[in-house]
Parts: sequence; structure tokens; C-alpha cells
Amino acid sequence: DDVFIGSPPLAFTFGLGGQVLFPMSIGASMALLEKAGPVQLVDGIERFGASVVFTAPTSYRVMAQQGERIRRTRLRKCVSAGEALTASTRALWKDATGIEIIDGIGSTEMLHIFISNRPDDIRYGSTGKPVPGYEVELRGEDGKPVADGEIGDLYIKGPSAALMYWANRDKTRDTFQGAWLKSGDKYVRDAEGYYTYAGRSDDMLKVSGIYVSPFEVESTLQQHPAVLEAAVIGVTDEQGLTKTKSYVVCKPGQSASEAELKAFVKSRLAAYKYPRFIEFVDELPKTATGKIQRFRLRELESKPR
Repeated sequence: DDVFIGSPPLAFTFGLGGQVLFPMSIGASMALLEKAGPVQLVDGIERFGASVVFTAPTSYRVMAQQGERIRRTRLRKCVSAGEALTASTRALWKDATGIEIIDGIGSTEMLHIFISNRPDDIRYGSTGKPVPGYEVELRGEDGKPVADGEIGDLYIKGPSAALMYWANRDKTRDTFQGAWLKSGDKYVRDAEGYYTYAGRSDDMLKVSGIYVSPFEVESTLQQHPAVLEAAVIGVTDEQGLTKTKSYVVCKPGQSASEAELKAFVKSRLAAYKYPRFIEFVDELPKTATGKIQRFRLRELESKPR
């Protein structure tokens, strides 16, 4: 009786699992949409009586604006991956629809999700615990495991790992290290074994000599009642120093000033983490799976205006 629906294309492992392999393995049905933005996804949930949805956090934020419509559907399970789910996005969706989001992290190299929350074990702000069958380690720059509470590079070992990258030996050697796979993500594990996302290794910014996680700043901005989406990148000022800049999309019919948002972040994070520059935009560049493309924003910054 279950009908699965989602936004990731079938050529992506998030879509391959959520909309083909998983429903077929239990005899469920799939509704495959030719175009699956947030608007089409809500329409599809209604039209096809979907009960399980797979999509990215940014889509859940937009779809939450249609919470009353979703409450009248058969939807009962919501799975999130593709990018980190903030506590504010999870709360926004739960308040709007009454449904919890089951969030996890996966990768193409590992085929699908290897750390996840459970329906009966959801911790806001956390990605959860390793999926059975997978081993996870957090390592420092010296390659040794880090202590709980410290940020480390995420390594995974499991039966679904790829063998190599096609025709790319250098990247293969860096990523596939014996039985372990280096994901390129930064994580922190707490004393209870829950893993919390700290950012992509190549997205981390060094501001005033201290590392800043763009994800942490974005998560804080999204707690502001007028903010729908936010993306943070590093920009170089006149002195050649790296500063944080945030691109912000406001909720329909709402607005906020640059000074207001800066003060909002300062009140919640260490002073050096607040975005020095804020630019308001109508939308953020995203991949086909709904993941924000920060490199597009960096390209935009590099062009003369």
C-alpha cells in the first residue's frame, strides 16, 4: 500500500535507493516525476497518494509552506539526505506537517546512507548513528582517531563501497584507502555515539586564523523567522583576508535587514563567526538533488560586477 516519491533523479544513488531499490525490495509502488521541484513534489504527493518521500533539506523548507495541504495527504515517512539537515528545518517541517524527518548521510561512493537517525531515535541537529553493517571513524590530520567532541575527517567502511573512480587514479588513491573510504566530510561524535555534521572539508573557512564551519553559520541564520535559505562562502577583502559572506533567501512576504541578521548571528555564535557581508537573492543555485551549489556562488564572487 506504500507509494514512494522523491526529487533525486534515478541516476543519483539517493534517487536509485529511495525510488527504485527500496520500494521494489518490499513490494511498494513508486511515483516517478519528470520534474520534481518542491511545488511538483507537493502536487505529486497529493495526486498519487504518496506515503514516503525522499528529498533534500532545502526542499523540505520550501514544502513546509504547504503544511496544511500535506497534513491532508497519506504522507507518513520523510527521508532527508544530500546535504546536512539543520535543527531549524527539522522543527519547521514538524510544526507544519506533524511528521518527523529521518535524516542521514550517504554518498555515491558508498551507494547510499551509512549514518542515520531512526524513526524512534531522532536527535535534532544530529545525523544519528552508523547504519548496521558500516563502521565509522573520525580522524585528525595525522590520520589518527580523534576524541569525542573533536572535529575529524569522516571515514567509512562497509560492503557497498565502490572500487575506484573511473580513469582517475589520483582521486582513487586519496579516497579509497584500503578497506576505508575518506568521505570529505567533517564530523563530531558525542559521548553517546551520535554524529553531528561540521561541514565539507573543502568548504571550511579560516577566518582570523580560526576555522569556521559555513554550515554552523547557515544553521543559525535559518533560525531567524524571516529566513528561508542561506548559503555561506568565503570572500577576500581589500587586505587579502578571508571573510564570510552569506547569500540569503527570505520567506515569501517577509524581509530582514543586513544589520538585523548580523546581530542575530552575533547573539548566538562567537563574534568572529558572523557573516561580514550579506546579499539577499531570490533563489540559490542547486543540484538536481536539491543540494546548494556553493561553488556557483564562489564563481559569482570571482566575476567583476
